[in-house]
Amino acid sequence: MKVNAGNLKKGDFIRYQNEIWQVQKAEFYSPGKGSALMKTRIKNLLSVKNVDYTFKSNEQVDIVDVESIEMQYLYKDAENLHFMDERTYQQFTVPIQLVGKAANFLQEGNKFFVYFHQEKPLSVKPPMSVRLKVVETEDAIKGDTVTGAKKPAKLETGVVIHVPLFVKVGDIVVVNPESGEYVERVKE
Repeated sequence: MKVNAGNLKKGDFIRYQNEIWQVQKAEFYSPGKGSALMKTRIKNLLSVKNVDYTFKSNEQVDIVDVESIEMQYLYKDAENLHFMDERTYQQFTVPIQLVGKAANFLQEGNKFFVYFHQEKPLSVKPPMSVRLKVVETEDAIKGDTVTGAKKPAKLETGVVIHVPLFVKVGDIVVVNPESGEYVERVKE
């Protein structure tokens, strides 16, 4: 299906140079003179290479028909994430490179949407936020009251993020998996 490049948005899958790419960033730009442009950052789903490319806003771009299926995340090995379709019990692997930083925040047993094109898994849609338990961090020292001060904390998935000084072991924190940034502490 062809659409104007001016209608591209983050997360779209497009065919560019006869390969499938995912739009990572899309910004509409209108110079004072000349036609409007769509500045994009696209990621090749085979080579995992990111490219900045500027389309003319009226240029036709081929959108790839992608299906998303909710699957259970099973485990991660050195190179792949393993998912299972709970309806058919069929298992699929998605290379960690395609998912990026968000792979560090996926919890085994949780459900995520996996994108497919012609029955081949392309990528995983990361959730907007995840709740993870802090398993290791230093205690705050009395008098550490510098505004916005942060300390490293290891989460239950093994990833280390920076959290405010008041967070302690056992706390549940909300994290943005795309940026890897702390959002808030969950009160139980």
